[in-house]
Amino acid sequence: MTSSSATAVPAPGRFIDLHVLQSVPYANLNRDDTNSVKTVQYGDRERTRVSSQCWKRAVRRYFQRTVGQEALRTRRIGEAVEKHLAAERGWPQDLARRAGQHIASGSSIKADPPSDDVPAWSTNAMVYVPATAVDELADIAEAAREELEGAKDMKKGGKSVLPRQKIDAVLRSRNGVINVFGRMLAEIDEAGVDGAVQVAHALTTHSTDVEIDYFAAVDDITANWQDTTGSAHMGSAEFSAGVFYRYATIDLEDLLRNLGGDRAAAHRLAAAFAEAFILSLPEAKKTATAPHTIPDLVHLSVRSDRPVSYAAAFEKPVGADRSGGYAQPSRQALSGYATAAARLLGGRGVLKAGWASLEEKELTGLGERVDSFDDLISTAVTTALGEGDAA
Repeated sequence: MTSSSATAVPAPGRFIDLHVLQSVPYANLNRDDTNSVKTVQYGDRERTRVSSQCWKRAVRRYFQRTVGQEALRTRRIGEAVEKHLAAERGWPQDLARRAGQHIASGSSIKADPPSDDVPAWSTNAMVYVPATAVDELADIAEAAREELEGAKDMKKGGKSVLPRQKIDAVLRSRNGVINVFGRMLAEIDEAGVDGAVQVAHALTTHSTDVEIDYFAAVDDITANWQDTTGSAHMGSAEFSAGVFYRYATIDLEDLLRNLGGDRAAAHRLAAAFAEAFILSLPEAKKTATAPHTIPDLVHLSVRSDRPVSYAAAFEKPVGADRSGGYAQPSRQALSGYATAAARLLGGRGVLKAGWASLEEKELTGLGERVDSFDDLISTAVTTALGEGDAA
C-alpha cells in the first residue's frame, strides 16, 4: 500500500463492506402501518424485508452503548430543557416551561405551538444533537434567567428572548454518533453532516410465506367462574422466518472528514459500528418471539475503489438443501457470487477480505477465515486505517 501524502500516513482503504447472513426464527422484526410483516418482490419471489431505518436504529442504540455517547433525535428539545430545569436545577415549573418555550422558538428552526399531539412548543424539524445538548441549552436559559422572568409566555408569532446564535451553535454540535450516522438539518447553516455509513434493507435469501398467528387472552378472574366461558380478548398477528442477507458499508474518507482527520477516533468508531451492525437486532415483538440469534456468517472486505453489495447473489432465491435448511445454501451462494464478482472486476480494489462463520466447510471466495467476529473487525479496520489507536 502506498501513501498519498508526504507525511507517510497510511492511505485508508476507502470502504469497509460488511456482509451478514443471519437466520431469524418466527418473528416480526419490522411492521408496516397495518402491523403486517414488511416484504419485497425480488427475483419474482416475495421475501421478508426489514427496512434499513429499522435495523439502523437498532445499530445506533448498540453503537451508543459501545462508545459511551448518546444522541437525541427529537422535535421536543424545548420540553426536554423544561424538564431538566425543573427536575435538576430546581426552577419553578412555570418558569421552566417558559424557558422551554423560548428554547424551542429561539433557534433558526421554525417552531410550532402546542397541539393535541405535542403539548408543548416544538421545533418544526427534527433536531439530532448530542445528549449533552440538553444541559448546554439549559445553561443558556440559566444565563438569561432574569430576561425569562421578565418575559411573557410564548405566543404564536412571538420572539424568543434567548440568543439565537448560541442556541444554533448547540444544535450544530455533534459527537461520534452523529459523525458516523450523519445529520440532515437544512434550517441551520453548517449543521448538516454527511453520514459515513450506508445501510441496505435486509431481505431473505429465499422466498417466504407470511403466517397469521391467532391468539386469545384469558381473564384470570373470570376464568374460575362457573358461569363464564370464552376469552377476554382475541386477535391475530403476522410473522415470518428466514435467512436474511444484510449489507452496510463504511466510507472512511467521509468519517475522517467528519472527524477532522482524527485517525484514532476513526479507528474506534469504525470498529464500534462494525460490531453494532453485526450483533444488533431490532426489538419489535421481542417479548413474544425472543428471536435473539447471532449471524451465521460475516464477511468483511476493505476496498479502495467503491462499495460492492452482494445482494444480487440472491436475486434467484436460494433453494433449501436436502435436510430442509436455507442457511448453508445461502453461505455457499454468497461465496460463489463473491468469487464471480472478483473475477469480473479483475480483482481490483480489494485490499483485504475475510470471514467468520458457523460454517464448517471452507468458503474460498470470501478471503481469509478467522475465528471470531472481533478478529475479523480488528483486521479490517487496521488494514483500512493503519494500526491507529483501538483503545
